[in-house]
Amino acid sequence: MLTVFTPAYNRAYTLHLCYESLKRQKCKDFMWLIVDDGSSDNTRELVESWINEAELPIQYVYQENQGMHGAHNTAYKHIETELNVCIDSDDYLADDAVEKITTFWRKEGSNRYAGIIGLDAYHNGEVIGTLLPSDMKDSPFTDLYVKHNVKGDKKIVYRTELAQKVAPYPLFPGEKYCPLSYKYVLIDQEQPLLILNHVLCYVEYLADGSSLNIINQYRKNPQGFAFFRKTAMAYSPTYKDRLREATHYVSSSIMLRNGRFLVESPRKLTTLLAIPLGIMLYLYIQNTSRRTLMKHSN
Repeated sequence: MLTVFTPAYNRAYTLHLCYESLKRQKCKDFMWLIVDDGSSDNTRELVESWINEAELPIQYVYQENQGMHGAHNTAYKHIETELNVCIDSDDYLADDAVEKITTFWRKEGSNRYAGIIGLDAYHNGEVIGTLLPSDMKDSPFTDLYVKHNVKGDKKIVYRTELAQKVAPYPLFPGEKYCPLSYKYVLIDQEQPLLILNHVLCYVEYLADGSSLNIINQYRKNPQGFAFFRKTAMAYSPTYKDRLREATHYVSSSIMLRNGRFLVESPRKLTTLLAIPLGIMLYLYIQNTSRRTLMKHSN
């Protein structure tokens, strides 16, 4: 029923955590898909040794480096199970995660839902951010954060048919990142997620992970961020969120020296009003990056 997929880029030193957690699963109704995004370490040899162990079904796919979102695109091309969940290369599943997911979906799931949203936790068991609303059965992903004050990363299990139906992540020359939320926003327009207040994944934010390098990602991938902000602006559920997305869009557009950003915006008036805020954000990012460079050079 379930594919667990893991994008991996030079993470041989931590990938074993996910492998060991998959071997501990009480329910075996899953397979593991590893998308090696151009690793130069011993990821291939390590995965081949696990395939030879035959403890669980593993599919290994190698591609030239495209970034996290490119690895997600490749994963969706290969997944054939009803459900899928991404477990990053520095994270691992709770021992009963597959059992919880498959049992819950058999009981509550149908083609009226996009999938399931559950909880992430730190290694010590502390839930990241807040719990999900206990008085709701389902909700679009974005609404949980905007309308119901949910905070912190959560684990999404998508229905594969729907995840493959919406547009893939765009790939921009010279860039390696587009926010994964792009696809979440598109799926939100189709169907809601079932709410499961149970820890599915244990997370560690490593120093080389995208979560802790967001300013650097922002500077290196302005096309990806500008593209995402236009999409987020178009579907923002409140004006406050629309203005925030427009502010980020203006900042990325300045980085791109895109003089047509106002014409290309799906929310032109909001974007016009966001120009001063966007300039301030651009200056903040530039100064933050400069201070970081100076700190590392000393």
